[in-house]
Amino acid sequence: MNLLLILMDIRLLRCNFLSLTLLMSFGLYSLPDTLFGYKIKKVDLLSDFKVKEEKLSLDSLKQQLEQADTLQVDSVALRDSIMRSAGIDSAALALRDSLYKAVYAVQGADSLGAHIEDYSLGHIGLQRFFAALKNRRELNRPVRVAFLGDSFIEGDIMVADFRSGMQKEFGGRGVGFLPVTSVAAQFRPTVEQRASGWTTWSMLTDHEHGYTLSGMMFEANEENASIHVKTTKRYPELQTFSSLKLIYEQNKNTEMRLVCNASADTLQEMLPATSIVTQYELEGMFTEADFTFKNTPEFRALGVAMEDHLGVVVDNFSLRGNSGMILERLDVSRCQALNKIRPYDLIVLQYGLNVVSDSVMNYGWYSSRMVKVINHIQLCFPEADILMLGVSDRSRQDDGEFETMPAVLALLHAQRQAAKKAGVPFWNVFGAMGGENSMVRFVELNWASKDYTHLSFRGGREIADALLKALLSEKDLKNGYITVNKDGTYTFHVGKFKGIINNPKSKEFKDIPIIKGE
Repeated sequence: MNLLLILMDIRLLRCNFLSLTLLMSFGLYSLPDTLFGYKIKKVDLLSDFKVKEEKLSLDSLKQQLEQADTLQVDSVALRDSIMRSAGIDSAALALRDSLYKAVYAVQGADSLGAHIEDYSLGHIGLQRFFAALKNRRELNRPVRVAFLGDSFIEGDIMVADFRSGMQKEFGGRGVGFLPVTSVAAQFRPTVEQRASGWTTWSMLTDHEHGYTLSGMMFEANEENASIHVKTTKRYPELQTFSSLKLIYEQNKNTEMRLVCNASADTLQEMLPATSIVTQYELEGMFTEADFTFKNTPEFRALGVAMEDHLGVVVDNFSLRGNSGMILERLDVSRCQALNKIRPYDLIVLQYGLNVVSDSVMNYGWYSSRMVKVINHIQLCFPEADILMLGVSDRSRQDDGEFETMPAVLALLHAQRQAAKKAGVPFWNVFGAMGGENSMVRFVELNWASKDYTHLSFRGGREIADALLKALLSEKDLKNGYITVNKDGTYTFHVGKFKGIINNPKSKEFKDIPIIKGE
Protein backbone atom coordinates (compact mmCIF):
# COMPACT_ATOMS: atom_id res chain seq x y z
CA MET A 1 0.00 0.00 0.00
CA ASN A 2 2.83 2.38 0.87
CA LEU A 3 4.57 1.56 -2.42
CA LEU A 4 1.38 2.36 -4.31
CA LEU A 5 1.09 5.74 -2.57
CA ILE A 6 4.71 6.54 -3.38
CA LEU A 7 4.19 5.69 -7.05
CA MET A 8 1.08 7.88 -7.14
CA ASP A 9 3.01 10.76 -5.56
CA ILE A 10 5.77 10.39 -8.17
CA ARG A 11 3.24 10.45 -11.01
CA LEU A 12 1.59 13.49 -9.48
CA LEU A 13 4.94 15.24 -9.23
CA ARG A 14 5.69 14.42 -12.87
CA CYS A 15 2.31 15.87 -13.95
CA ASN A 16 2.93 19.00 -11.90
CA PHE A 17 6.44 19.32 -13.33
CA LEU A 18 5.11 18.87 -16.88
CA SER A 19 2.41 21.47 -16.27
CA LEU A 20 4.97 23.87 -14.82
CA THR A 21 7.27 23.27 -17.80
CA LEU A 22 4.45 24.00 -20.25
CA LEU A 23 3.50 27.15 -18.37
CA MET A 24 7.11 28.35 -18.35
CA SER A 25 7.49 27.61 -22.07
CA PHE A 26 4.29 29.49 -22.84
CA GLY A 27 5.58 32.36 -20.73
CA LEU A 28 8.88 32.40 -22.62
CA TYR A 29 7.01 32.32 -25.95
CA SER A 30 4.86 35.24 -24.80
CA LEU A 31 7.82 37.46 -23.97
CA PRO A 32 7.99 40.81 -25.83
CA ASP A 33 10.37 41.25 -28.76
CA THR A 34 12.70 43.33 -26.59
CA LEU A 35 13.32 43.43 -22.85
CA PHE A 36 15.38 46.17 -21.17
CA GLY A 37 16.73 47.10 -24.59
CA TYR A 38 17.79 43.53 -25.49
CA LYS A 39 16.25 41.47 -28.29
CA ILE A 40 14.47 38.32 -27.09
CA LYS A 41 14.23 35.17 -29.19
CA LYS A 42 11.02 33.36 -28.37
CA VAL A 43 10.86 29.70 -27.29
CA ASP A 44 8.60 27.60 -29.53
CA LEU A 45 8.25 23.93 -28.49
CA LEU A 46 6.48 23.11 -31.75
CA SER A 47 9.04 24.71 -34.05
CA ASP A 48 10.37 21.31 -35.18
CA PHE A 49 6.90 20.18 -36.17
CA LYS A 50 5.79 23.30 -38.05
CA VAL A 51 5.97 23.40 -41.82
CA LYS A 52 7.75 26.68 -42.50
CA GLU A 53 6.68 28.35 -45.72
CA GLU A 54 9.44 28.62 -48.26
CA LYS A 55 11.22 31.96 -48.17
CA LEU A 56 10.86 33.98 -51.34
CA SER A 57 14.07 35.17 -52.87
CA LEU A 58 14.56 38.87 -52.31
CA ASP A 59 17.42 38.75 -54.79
CA SER A 60 15.15 37.68 -57.65
CA LEU A 61 12.71 40.45 -56.81
CA LYS A 62 15.51 43.02 -56.60
CA GLN A 63 16.68 42.02 -60.07
CA GLN A 64 13.32 43.13 -61.46
CA LEU A 65 13.79 46.52 -59.86
CA GLU A 66 17.32 47.07 -61.16
CA GLN A 67 16.60 46.53 -64.85
CA ALA A 68 17.44 49.74 -66.69
CA ASP A 69 14.51 50.78 -68.83
CA THR A 70 14.35 54.03 -70.76
CA LEU A 71 11.71 54.93 -73.29
CA GLN A 72 12.71 55.80 -76.80
CA VAL A 73 11.21 58.48 -79.03
CA ASP A 74 10.97 56.34 -82.14
CA SER A 75 8.89 58.44 -84.48
CA VAL A 76 9.55 61.78 -86.15
CA ALA A 77 5.91 62.83 -85.71
CA LEU A 78 5.97 61.93 -82.02
CA ARG A 79 9.27 63.73 -81.52
CA ASP A 80 7.84 66.86 -83.19
CA SER A 81 4.74 66.66 -80.98
CA ILE A 82 6.89 66.45 -77.85
CA MET A 83 9.02 69.38 -78.91
CA ARG A 84 5.97 71.55 -79.56
CA SER A 85 4.25 70.67 -76.26
CA ALA A 86 7.40 71.13 -74.18
CA GLY A 87 8.86 74.08 -76.03
CA ILE A 88 12.15 72.20 -76.46
CA ASP A 89 14.22 71.90 -79.63
CA SER A 90 15.58 68.68 -81.16
CA ALA A 91 19.14 69.24 -79.89
CA ALA A 92 17.93 69.76 -76.33
CA LEU A 93 15.67 66.72 -76.56
CA ALA A 94 18.55 64.58 -77.85
CA LEU A 95 20.83 65.86 -75.06
CA ARG A 96 18.19 65.08 -72.44
CA ASP A 97 17.77 61.54 -73.76
CA SER A 98 21.56 61.09 -73.80
CA LEU A 99 21.87 62.26 -70.20
CA TYR A 100 19.09 59.89 -69.15
CA LYS A 101 20.93 56.94 -70.68
CA ALA A 102 24.07 58.01 -68.83
CA VAL A 103 22.24 58.29 -65.51
CA TYR A 104 20.74 54.83 -65.94
CA ALA A 105 24.18 53.44 -66.74
CA VAL A 106 25.39 54.30 -63.22
CA GLN A 107 25.21 51.02 -61.35
CA GLY A 108 22.24 50.83 -58.99
CA ALA A 109 21.17 54.43 -59.66
CA ASP A 110 17.60 53.46 -60.49
CA SER A 111 17.22 51.31 -57.36
CA LEU A 112 18.59 53.76 -54.77
CA GLY A 113 16.10 56.60 -55.09
CA ALA A 114 18.98 58.86 -56.10
CA HIS A 115 17.08 60.39 -58.97
CA ILE A 116 13.66 60.67 -60.60
CA GLU A 117 12.90 57.96 -63.15
CA ASP A 118 11.01 59.84 -65.86
CA TYR A 119 9.04 57.39 -68.01
CA SER A 120 7.37 60.05 -70.12
CA LEU A 121 8.30 60.14 -73.80
CA GLY A 122 11.27 62.44 -74.13
CA HIS A 123 11.72 62.44 -70.32
CA ILE A 124 9.79 65.69 -69.98
CA GLY A 125 7.23 64.56 -67.41
CA LEU A 126 8.11 67.38 -64.98
CA GLN A 127 8.83 70.16 -67.44
CA ARG A 128 5.63 72.13 -66.75
CA PHE A 129 6.37 72.05 -63.03
CA PHE A 130 9.98 73.11 -63.59
CA ALA A 131 8.85 75.87 -65.97
CA ALA A 132 6.48 77.16 -63.27
CA LEU A 133 9.35 77.24 -60.76
CA LYS A 134 11.55 79.07 -63.23
CA ASN A 135 8.85 81.65 -64.07
CA ARG A 136 7.30 81.84 -60.60
CA ARG A 137 7.77 85.60 -60.29
CA GLU A 138 5.68 86.17 -63.42
CA LEU A 139 2.86 83.74 -62.56
CA ASN A 140 0.96 86.11 -60.28
CA ARG A 141 0.22 83.09 -58.10
CA PRO A 142 2.22 80.54 -56.11
CA VAL A 143 3.55 77.34 -57.64
CA ARG A 144 1.31 74.65 -56.15
CA VAL A 145 2.12 71.07 -55.26
CA ALA A 146 -0.59 68.62 -54.16
CA PHE A 147 0.82 65.77 -52.05
CA LEU A 148 -1.72 62.92 -52.00
CA GLY A 149 -1.14 59.95 -49.73
CA ASP A 150 -2.19 57.71 -46.86
CA SER A 151 -1.20 57.55 -43.18
CA PHE A 152 2.48 57.55 -44.23
CA ILE A 153 2.26 61.37 -44.56
CA GLU A 154 -0.43 61.89 -41.92
CA GLY A 155 0.22 64.76 -39.53
CA ASP A 156 2.48 66.36 -42.18
CA ILE A 157 5.21 63.75 -41.72
CA MET A 158 7.66 64.03 -44.63
CA VAL A 159 5.51 66.67 -46.38
CA ALA A 160 6.37 69.33 -43.77
CA ASP A 161 10.10 69.02 -44.46
CA PHE A 162 9.56 68.77 -48.21
CA ARG A 163 7.47 71.97 -48.04
CA SER A 164 10.10 73.71 -45.92
CA GLY A 165 12.86 72.73 -48.35
CA MET A 166 10.89 73.93 -51.37
CA GLN A 167 10.02 77.23 -49.68
CA LYS A 168 13.63 77.80 -48.64
CA GLU A 169 14.71 77.17 -52.24
CA PHE A 170 11.96 79.01 -54.12
CA GLY A 171 10.20 81.24 -51.58
CA GLY A 172 6.73 81.12 -50.13
CA ARG A 173 5.13 80.81 -46.70
CA GLY A 174 2.27 78.98 -45.08
CA VAL A 175 1.08 75.43 -44.58
CA GLY A 176 -1.32 75.53 -47.54
CA PHE A 177 -4.67 73.74 -47.57
CA LEU A 178 -6.19 72.30 -44.39
CA PRO A 179 -9.40 70.27 -44.25
CA VAL A 180 -12.02 71.58 -41.83
CA THR A 181 -10.86 68.88 -39.41
CA SER A 182 -9.00 65.58 -39.52
CA VAL A 183 -7.89 62.66 -37.34
CA ALA A 184 -4.38 64.15 -37.39
CA ALA A 185 -5.40 67.60 -36.10
CA GLN A 186 -4.37 66.79 -32.52
CA PHE A 187 -0.80 65.78 -33.33
CA ARG A 188 0.05 67.79 -36.45
CA PRO A 189 2.88 70.13 -35.40
CA THR A 190 2.71 72.48 -38.39
CA VAL A 191 -0.61 74.08 -37.42
CA GLU A 192 -2.98 74.40 -34.48
CA GLN A 193 -6.46 73.43 -35.57
CA ARG A 194 -9.88 72.65 -34.14
CA ALA A 195 -13.47 72.70 -35.37
CA SER A 196 -16.98 72.01 -34.11
CA GLY A 197 -20.45 71.66 -35.57
CA TRP A 198 -19.57 69.64 -38.68
CA THR A 199 -20.53 66.30 -40.21
CA THR A 200 -17.57 64.69 -41.98
CA TRP A 201 -18.04 62.87 -45.28
CA SER A 202 -15.21 60.75 -46.73
CA MET A 203 -14.96 59.14 -50.14
CA LEU A 204 -13.56 56.04 -48.40
CA THR A 205 -17.07 55.21 -47.21
CA ASP A 206 -19.40 57.55 -49.12
CA HIS A 207 -20.37 56.88 -52.74
CA GLU A 208 -23.15 59.48 -53.02
CA HIS A 209 -21.25 62.78 -53.07
CA GLY A 210 -18.59 64.03 -55.44
CA TYR A 211 -15.08 64.72 -54.15
CA THR A 212 -11.94 66.67 -54.96
CA LEU A 213 -8.33 65.97 -53.99
CA SER A 214 -8.82 65.96 -50.22
CA GLY A 215 -11.34 63.11 -50.46
CA MET A 216 -13.33 64.79 -47.65
CA MET A 217 -16.25 67.19 -47.40
CA PHE A 218 -17.79 68.83 -44.34
CA GLU A 219 -21.43 69.76 -43.83
CA ALA A 220 -22.42 72.24 -41.11
CA ASN A 221 -24.86 70.52 -38.77
CA GLU A 222 -25.53 73.33 -36.29
CA GLU A 223 -25.66 77.09 -35.95
CA ASN A 224 -22.31 78.68 -35.08
CA ALA A 225 -20.30 75.91 -36.67
CA SER A 226 -16.68 76.99 -36.25
CA ILE A 227 -13.12 76.57 -37.53
CA HIS A 228 -10.01 77.73 -35.68
CA VAL A 229 -6.50 77.74 -37.17
CA LYS A 230 -3.25 79.14 -35.81
CA THR A 231 0.33 79.09 -37.04
CA THR A 232 3.16 77.38 -35.17
CA LYS A 233 6.89 78.04 -34.94
CA ARG A 234 7.93 74.53 -36.03
CA TYR A 235 9.33 75.95 -39.30
CA PRO A 236 10.26 79.60 -39.98
CA GLU A 237 8.21 79.60 -43.21
CA LEU A 238 5.00 78.78 -41.30
CA GLN A 239 5.01 81.52 -38.65
CA THR A 240 3.05 84.05 -40.73
CA PHE A 241 1.14 84.08 -44.03
CA SER A 242 -0.46 86.75 -46.20
CA SER A 243 -3.44 85.03 -47.83
CA LEU A 244 -6.28 83.44 -45.83
CA LYS A 245 -8.82 81.47 -47.84
CA LEU A 246 -12.04 79.62 -47.06
CA ILE A 247 -12.82 76.97 -49.68
CA TYR A 248 -16.40 75.73 -49.91
CA GLU A 249 -18.54 73.98 -52.51
CA GLN A 250 -22.14 74.70 -51.61
CA ASN A 251 -23.91 77.66 -49.99
CA LYS A 252 -27.34 79.21 -49.98
CA ASN A 253 -27.48 81.97 -47.37
CA THR A 254 -24.62 81.51 -44.90
CA GLU A 255 -23.22 84.37 -42.85
CA MET A 256 -19.54 84.18 -41.93
CA ARG A 257 -17.96 85.92 -38.95
CA LEU A 258 -14.17 86.09 -38.99
CA VAL A 259 -11.73 87.16 -36.28
CA CYS A 260 -8.06 87.39 -37.30
CA ASN A 261 -5.01 87.41 -35.03
CA ALA A 262 -7.24 87.31 -31.91
CA SER A 263 -8.20 90.96 -32.43
CA ALA A 264 -11.29 92.65 -31.02
CA ASP A 265 -12.65 93.31 -34.51
CA THR A 266 -15.04 90.89 -36.18
CA LEU A 267 -15.51 90.80 -39.93
CA GLN A 268 -19.05 89.84 -41.02
CA GLU A 269 -19.71 88.65 -44.57
CA MET A 270 -22.60 87.06 -46.42
CA LEU A 271 -20.92 84.31 -48.42
CA PRO A 272 -21.98 84.29 -52.08
CA ALA A 273 -24.40 81.52 -52.98
CA THR A 274 -22.80 78.74 -54.98
CA SER A 275 -23.15 75.15 -56.09
CA ILE A 276 -19.55 74.75 -57.30
CA VAL A 277 -16.18 74.86 -55.55
CA THR A 278 -15.30 78.46 -54.77
CA GLN A 279 -13.31 80.47 -52.24
CA TYR A 280 -13.41 83.52 -50.03
CA GLU A 281 -10.04 85.29 -49.67
CA LEU A 282 -8.72 87.85 -47.23
CA GLU A 283 -5.30 89.46 -47.60
CA GLY A 284 -3.10 90.81 -44.82
CA MET A 285 -0.56 89.41 -42.37
CA PHE A 286 -1.95 86.57 -40.30
CA THR A 287 -1.02 84.18 -37.54
CA GLU A 288 -4.49 83.09 -36.43
CA ALA A 289 -8.08 82.94 -37.68
CA ASP A 290 -11.45 82.05 -36.14
CA PHE A 291 -14.40 81.37 -38.46
CA THR A 292 -18.00 81.13 -37.21
CA PHE A 293 -20.96 80.39 -39.51
CA LYS A 294 -24.68 81.15 -39.11
CA ASN A 295 -27.67 80.24 -41.30
CA THR A 296 -25.85 77.08 -42.29
CA PRO A 297 -28.47 74.81 -43.94
CA GLU A 298 -26.99 73.46 -47.20
CA PHE A 299 -23.53 74.87 -46.39
CA ARG A 300 -20.68 72.52 -47.31
CA ALA A 301 -17.03 73.43 -46.79
CA LEU A 302 -13.78 71.76 -47.83
CA GLY A 303 -11.30 73.65 -45.67
CA VAL A 304 -9.11 76.72 -45.34
CA ALA A 305 -5.76 77.69 -46.86
CA MET A 306 -2.91 79.56 -45.17
CA GLU A 307 -0.37 80.68 -47.78
CA ASP A 308 1.36 83.42 -49.75
CA HIS A 309 0.76 84.78 -53.23
CA LEU A 310 4.30 83.97 -54.34
CA GLY A 311 6.80 81.15 -54.00
CA VAL A 312 5.67 77.57 -53.44
CA VAL A 313 2.63 76.12 -51.69
CA VAL A 314 2.52 72.42 -50.77
CA ASP A 315 -0.88 70.99 -49.80
CA ASN A 316 -0.99 67.76 -47.79
CA PHE A 317 -3.99 65.63 -48.83
CA SER A 318 -3.42 62.61 -46.58
CA LEU A 319 -6.32 60.20 -46.06
CA ARG A 320 -5.81 57.32 -43.65
CA GLY A 321 -6.64 53.93 -45.18
CA ASN A 322 -6.50 55.16 -48.78
CA SER A 323 -4.95 52.75 -51.30
CA GLY A 324 -5.02 55.36 -54.06
CA MET A 325 -7.50 53.41 -56.18
CA ILE A 326 -10.49 55.48 -55.04
CA LEU A 327 -9.02 58.50 -56.82
CA GLU A 328 -10.56 57.08 -59.98
CA ARG A 329 -13.84 58.36 -58.51
CA LEU A 330 -12.72 62.00 -58.20
CA ASP A 331 -15.47 64.26 -59.54
CA VAL A 332 -14.17 65.83 -62.75
CA SER A 333 -16.31 68.99 -62.63
CA ARG A 334 -15.48 69.66 -58.97
CA CYS A 335 -11.76 69.10 -59.56
CA GLN A 336 -11.72 71.40 -62.56
CA ALA A 337 -13.54 74.06 -60.53
CA LEU A 338 -10.94 73.64 -57.77
CA ASN A 339 -8.18 73.92 -60.35
CA LYS A 340 -9.54 77.28 -61.52
CA ILE A 341 -9.11 78.82 -58.07
CA ARG A 342 -6.11 76.68 -57.01
CA PRO A 343 -4.19 75.62 -60.14
CA TYR A 344 -1.77 72.78 -59.38
CA ASP A 345 1.57 72.39 -61.13
CA LEU A 346 2.58 69.05 -59.61
CA ILE A 347 0.53 66.23 -58.07
CA VAL A 348 2.50 63.67 -56.04
CA LEU A 349 0.98 60.23 -55.44
CA GLN A 350 2.23 58.39 -52.33
CA TYR A 351 0.40 55.09 -51.79
CA GLY A 352 0.98 51.41 -51.16
CA LEU A 353 1.02 50.76 -47.40
CA ASN A 354 -2.68 49.87 -47.46
CA VAL A 355 -2.16 47.48 -50.37
CA VAL A 356 0.93 45.46 -49.53
CA SER A 357 0.19 42.11 -47.90
CA ASP A 358 2.50 39.29 -46.91
CA SER A 359 0.15 36.78 -48.57
CA VAL A 360 0.05 38.55 -51.96
CA MET A 361 2.96 38.55 -54.41
CA ASN A 362 1.23 39.57 -57.64
CA TYR A 363 0.13 43.18 -57.86
CA GLY A 364 -0.59 43.42 -61.58
CA TRP A 365 -4.21 44.25 -60.73
CA TYR A 366 -3.07 47.21 -58.65
CA SER A 367 -0.76 48.41 -61.40
CA SER A 368 -3.64 48.39 -63.90
CA ARG A 369 -5.92 50.28 -61.53
CA MET A 370 -3.29 52.94 -60.82
CA VAL A 371 -2.78 53.54 -64.55
CA LYS A 372 -6.50 54.34 -64.73
CA VAL A 373 -6.16 56.56 -61.65
CA ILE A 374 -3.32 58.53 -63.25
CA ASN A 375 -5.27 58.95 -66.48
CA HIS A 376 -8.28 60.18 -64.51
CA ILE A 377 -6.22 62.68 -62.50
CA GLN A 378 -4.79 64.01 -65.77
CA LEU A 379 -8.37 64.55 -66.95
CA CYS A 380 -9.23 66.37 -63.72
CA PHE A 381 -6.05 68.49 -63.67
CA PRO A 382 -4.82 68.62 -67.28
CA GLU A 383 -2.14 71.24 -66.60
CA ALA A 384 -0.45 69.42 -63.72
CA ASP A 385 2.53 67.07 -63.91
CA ILE A 386 2.24 63.85 -61.93
CA LEU A 387 4.97 62.16 -59.89
CA MET A 388 4.34 58.65 -58.57
CA LEU A 389 6.20 57.46 -55.46
CA GLY A 390 6.99 53.81 -54.78
CA VAL A 391 6.07 52.12 -51.53
CA SER A 392 8.43 52.47 -48.56
CA ASP A 393 10.15 49.58 -46.80
CA ARG A 394 8.02 47.62 -44.37
CA SER A 395 9.18 44.83 -42.07
CA ARG A 396 7.70 41.56 -40.86
CA GLN A 397 8.90 39.44 -37.97
CA ASP A 398 10.45 36.04 -38.68
CA ASP A 399 12.01 33.95 -35.89
CA GLY A 400 12.16 37.01 -33.67
CA GLU A 401 13.97 39.12 -36.29
CA PHE A 402 12.48 41.88 -38.42
CA GLU A 403 13.12 41.82 -42.16
CA THR A 404 11.73 43.36 -45.34
CA MET A 405 8.45 41.84 -46.50
CA PRO A 406 9.09 40.32 -49.94
CA ALA A 407 5.68 41.65 -50.96
CA VAL A 408 7.10 45.19 -50.67
CA LEU A 409 9.41 44.55 -53.62
CA ALA A 410 6.61 42.91 -55.59
CA LEU A 411 4.38 45.96 -55.08
CA LEU A 412 7.25 48.34 -55.83
CA HIS A 413 7.78 46.58 -59.15
CA ALA A 414 4.05 46.90 -59.96
CA GLN A 415 4.07 50.61 -59.09
CA ARG A 416 7.03 51.22 -61.35
CA GLN A 417 5.25 49.35 -64.15
CA ALA A 418 2.20 51.57 -63.62
CA ALA A 419 4.37 54.67 -63.99
CA LYS A 420 5.90 53.25 -67.18
CA LYS A 421 2.53 52.39 -68.70
CA ALA A 422 1.05 55.76 -67.77
CA GLY A 423 4.19 57.58 -68.93
CA VAL A 424 4.81 59.57 -65.75
CA PRO A 425 7.89 60.13 -63.54
CA PHE A 426 8.53 57.73 -60.64
CA TRP A 427 10.59 57.97 -57.46
CA ASN A 428 11.77 55.00 -55.40
CA VAL A 429 11.10 55.64 -51.69
CA PHE A 430 12.23 52.11 -50.78
CA GLY A 431 15.59 52.79 -52.40
CA ALA A 432 15.90 56.22 -50.81
CA MET A 433 15.44 54.65 -47.38
CA GLY A 434 18.38 52.35 -48.08
CA GLY A 435 16.65 49.35 -49.64
CA GLU A 436 16.31 45.96 -48.03
CA ASN A 437 15.87 46.00 -44.23
CA SER A 438 16.18 49.78 -44.13
CA MET A 439 13.06 50.02 -41.96
CA VAL A 440 14.90 48.08 -39.25
CA ARG A 441 17.64 50.72 -39.28
CA PHE A 442 15.03 53.52 -39.23
CA VAL A 443 13.38 52.00 -36.13
CA GLU A 444 16.74 51.59 -34.38
CA LEU A 445 17.48 55.28 -35.04
CA ASN A 446 13.99 56.30 -33.87
CA TRP A 447 13.26 57.44 -37.41
CA ALA A 448 10.24 55.12 -37.58
CA SER A 449 7.67 53.72 -35.19
CA LYS A 450 7.73 50.26 -33.65
CA ASP A 451 5.09 49.04 -36.09
CA TYR A 452 7.94 48.89 -38.63
CA THR A 453 5.65 50.62 -41.14
CA HIS A 454 5.30 54.34 -40.42
CA LEU A 455 7.99 57.00 -40.21
CA SER A 456 8.55 59.43 -37.36
CA PHE A 457 9.01 63.11 -38.17
CA ARG A 458 12.78 62.59 -38.05
CA GLY A 459 12.56 59.76 -40.58
CA GLY A 460 10.22 61.83 -42.70
CA ARG A 461 12.86 64.53 -42.86
CA GLU A 462 15.36 62.04 -44.31
CA ILE A 463 12.97 61.02 -47.08
CA ALA A 464 11.88 64.60 -47.76
CA ASP A 465 15.50 65.70 -48.16
CA ALA A 466 16.17 62.83 -50.57
CA LEU A 467 13.08 63.66 -52.64
CA LEU A 468 13.97 67.34 -52.79
CA LYS A 469 17.51 66.49 -53.89
CA ALA A 470 16.19 64.14 -56.59
CA LEU A 471 13.78 66.78 -57.89
CA LEU A 472 16.43 69.48 -58.01
CA SER A 473 18.75 67.10 -59.85
CA GLU A 474 16.02 66.41 -62.38
CA LYS A 475 15.39 70.12 -62.75
CA ASP A 476 19.09 70.71 -63.49
CA LEU A 477 19.37 67.79 -65.91
CA LYS A 478 20.99 69.84 -68.65
CA ASN A 479 24.74 69.41 -68.69
CA GLY A 480 26.59 66.34 -67.50
CA TYR A 481 30.31 65.77 -67.05
CA ILE A 482 32.77 63.13 -65.83
CA THR A 483 35.57 63.70 -63.33
CA VAL A 484 38.70 61.57 -62.87
CA ASN A 485 39.20 60.71 -59.21
CA LYS A 486 42.56 60.43 -57.46
CA ASP A 487 42.24 56.64 -57.20
CA GLY A 488 41.74 56.34 -60.96
CA THR A 489 37.97 55.82 -60.83
CA TYR A 490 35.45 58.02 -62.59
CA THR A 491 32.42 59.94 -61.32
CA PHE A 492 29.53 61.03 -63.50
CA HIS A 493 27.86 64.31 -62.49
CA VAL A 494 24.56 65.77 -63.69
CA GLY A 495 22.67 68.35 -61.67
CA LYS A 496 22.90 67.30 -58.01
CA PHE A 497 23.26 63.63 -58.92
CA LYS A 498 26.60 61.84 -59.11
CA GLY A 499 27.68 58.22 -59.27
CA ILE A 500 30.75 56.05 -59.86
CA ILE A 501 31.09 54.60 -63.37
CA ASN A 502 33.38 51.87 -64.64
CA ASN A 503 34.01 52.82 -68.25
CA PRO A 504 33.71 56.46 -69.36
CA LYS A 505 34.23 55.36 -72.96
CA SER A 506 31.12 53.16 -73.10
CA LYS A 507 28.37 54.16 -75.52
CA GLU A 508 26.23 55.68 -72.76
CA PHE A 509 28.96 58.20 -71.89
CA LYS A 510 30.55 58.78 -75.30
CA ASP A 511 29.12 62.32 -75.58
CA ILE A 512 29.83 63.32 -71.97
CA PRO A 513 32.97 65.47 -71.48
CA ILE A 514 35.71 64.32 -69.09
CA ILE A 515 37.30 67.00 -66.93
CA LYS A 516 40.03 66.98 -64.31
CA GLY A 517 39.22 65.72 -60.83
CA GLU A 518 37.99 68.14 -58.19
